[in-house]
Amino acid sequence: MLDPKTLAIPDRPGNNRLDSQSNIVANPNVGLLFIIPGFDDTLRVNGKAQLTRDPALLDTMRVKDRAPSLAIVVSISEVFMHCAKAFRRSHLWSPDHFQDRSGFPSLSKIILDQTTGAPQDDGEMERIDADLEDIYKKTLY
Repeated sequence: MLDPKTLAIPDRPGNNRLDSQSNIVANPNVGLLFIIPGFDDTLRVNGKAQLTRDPALLDTMRVKDRAPSLAIVVSISEVFMHCAKAFRRSHLWSPDHFQDRSGFPSLSKIILDQTTGAPQDDGEMERIDADLEDIYKKTLY
């Protein structure tokens, strides 16, 4: 929060897609939904967004000595709560309703199947998945 009517969101390293930034340039109207694990209620913030590379602002958003290269600044026009019905119906935070991931392919396998083709060797796929986990650890911030 920069002030009671303005918030800033750092652009952390991700998948290097610029969809959100391009959308903001084309149409600055945004709606943000804040979800807190374990809470069924959600907070909605609507407003107008702009992109900034202001070094002073970006420096305040450092994590592990790394500042983001861009931030989204939102001038808030409306804030309200959403009721908990949808999350309660979905059992979103209930571990006994979580899906067993072992029956699903990994993210790496899905991407490779859709692009170049995943290796058929399980050992090679395990190495690729392990490499992705290592990249997550090294490039989270």
